Amino acid sequence: MWRFVNEGFGIDWWLSLFVFARLPSRRSPYAVHLTRFTLLPIQAVPELPEVEFAARRLRVAILGHTLAAADVFHPSAARHLPPAHRKALVGRQVSQVERRAKIQLLHLDDASVLEVHFRITGDWAFAQVGDEAPRFERVRLDTREGLRVSLVDSRAFAVVRWHAPGTFVLPDLGPEPLGDDFTVDALRDALASRRAPIKPVLLDQRVVAGVGNIYASEALWLARISPETPASALTGPRQTARLTRLRDGIQEALRTAPATRYYNSGIHDGSPYDEPQDWRVYDREGQACARCGSRIVRYVQAGRSTYACGKCQR
Repeated sequence: MWRFVNEGFGIDWWLSLFVFARLPSRRSPYAVHLTRFTLLPIQAVPELPEVEFAARRLRVAILGHTLAAADVFHPSAARHLPPAHRKALVGRQVSQVERRAKIQLLHLDDASVLEVHFRITGDWAFAQVGDEAPRFERVRLDTREGLRVSLVDSRAFAVVRWHAPGTFVLPDLGPEPLGDDFTVDALRDALASRRAPIKPVLLDQRVVAGVGNIYASEALWLARISPETPASALTGPRQTARLTRLRDGIQEALRTAPATRYYNSGIHDGSPYDEPQDWRVYDREGQACARCGSRIVRYVQAGRSTYACGKCQR
């Protein structure tokens, strides 16, 4: 399926529509030259459930290992992880792997932090040191225990950064949607001053960490709330039931997410992504609502596709 609209991935998404040729020049061996404009098929983008799944895989594989080497294989990766930072990683033991929103954090034994963003097409590949490198390998971490962890990324937008001890500061993030601190009261406080429609507000990471476009639409369908409802309208004294449904809808949408959505997409060989038809509302424009039978509609809010049932979401 081809779609020439901005689905909310920002400038990275638009840049991915261009084909670049990296040709040598006098200034730099990595000079970028625009060669032509092309339209690419939509591919899966890792949302919070996929990033959580990736962090768990990484944790199982590398926790307690000591880094023996760090290498980069793309100019963009080299900019974010320069030689001095790669050298600082060698000899450090991975003491903790955690996720905040869509950020993966490798905590090392000297209190430094390796920060990882998959962005559009990043993923982990695991092998033994000395094995053949995977396609689109951008960053490689070898451990003394013989493990090779590769960040593979066909579009090369993923980011890996090293932070010296005591220097890493998280961005301003709201509570984790599946955490104990994501309460109805916390959601009420976050929405009280927001007059914008609830769907774009849910995508603000300061309101709730890690909720993306797909799961915002899914959560609002589960809560029977129109995406156009002003966020602050859900915070009044008589709105507790609706607000509770919204909190529960966000959690249910994430807990029941298809865990293999991203990993079965053929994303590493550049093939189109065939979206499984197991969403309740997302990407079901024109189909019957599973709850009331009315047609699902699609429209754009803040540059992103919104899917909703106009009858049972009020």
